[in-house]
Amino acid sequence: MYRFLLTPRWWGINVFVLLSIPFCIFMGSWQLGRFEDRVQDHRTATEQVADAKSEAPRPLKDMLPVTKATSGKLVTASGRYGKQLLVPGRELDGRQGFYVLALLRTASGEALPVVRGWLPGTAGTARVPAPPAGEVTVTGALQASETPGDNGVSAQGGLPAGQTAAISAASLVNLVPYDVYDAWVTLSKGDAGMKAVPAAAPPDSGLDLKAFQNLGYTAEWFAFVGFVIFMWFRLLRREGESVRDAELGLVTGEEPVVVDAAAK
Repeated sequence: MYRFLLTPRWWGINVFVLLSIPFCIFMGSWQLGRFEDRVQDHRTATEQVADAKSEAPRPLKDMLPVTKATSGKLVTASGRYGKQLLVPGRELDGRQGFYVLALLRTASGEALPVVRGWLPGTAGTARVPAPPAGEVTVTGALQASETPGDNGVSAQGGLPAGQTAAISAASLVNLVPYDVYDAWVTLSKGDAGMKAVPAAAPPDSGLDLKAFQNLGYTAEWFAFVGFVIFMWFRLLRREGESVRDAELGLVTGEEPVVVDAAAK
């Protein structure tokens, strides 16, 4: 009854099934591996940020450019505070507020964005402490420039003067008349009574949307394996039933003629 499996049509179906199953398993395993790598990266980054708090701070120039290995590490830098900006729409401990960002002009001529701390409320109506005058030395966790639209960073434009949506050289260079480091620092202790902003994990190392996309793709590929097997068995059963009905004479091969009684 299953001699039809040797026909060219079924040879094509069988080859497709035999090739698609291992391919789907491979792709599902690859996506699962990507998710596991991101989980491990997140664990490593979290441990790195925690361990950095007990390490001695190092000069800023020794830790640039910012990489996964240097992100979250304590650094020191000296200079004079220049322009101060506010970063609205930042949540901390479940409350809405904003960052207070000041640009530290260093001896190199470049300015280092320094998050002095976080305050609750709305940036446009808050009273913000002015940055210290004169030469200062800051200590804080090194962070990579933010990308608008990623990890909760607002991509909003048209903000009032004195505000910026993202802490990045690309955004800040349009707001100040001097060069800006492609990095920023969050102070270990909040300045002037403000709450310190904790260091974040390096980019592409957290359990973000991309990580759960990998997990979703894993489920889709393995589900497709089950779908291919199900459809193969369904076609096999359907074809087998058709052959059996033909052998029993239940299929005549001629379609019945339908007579319209109204035409008589």
